[in-house]
Amino acid sequence: MGQDEPMTRWFRSYWDEEDTWFYFEVGDDGWVSRQVELEGPARRPIAAASAENDDARYGFTAESPIADWEGHVEEPLTLQDFEEVWAEARQHLTAPEV
Repeated sequence: MGQDEPMTRWFRSYWDEEDTWFYFEVGDDGWVSRQVELEGPARRPIAAASAENDDARYGFTAESPIADWEGHVEEPLTLQDFEEVWAEARQHLTAPEV
């Protein structure tokens, strides 16, 4: 990759206080561009937010760049890993309630 190409990366982080997995797509500027939140043992999707089009149905992305975060452990993901979680969460959040 050339030095001028943007470096997007993907990772997940677990927050045990809420029993929630957070999946992030982060641009080279350190801001979250897409974010998925999976809650509880069943990993139920509660958010699948995009910074480009925030929507209350999908939730919202983090309000600060990752450089400002404290106490999170990053587990690297591949783009494919992230895309699979993203697609499943979006599908779940747009499905009619049963």
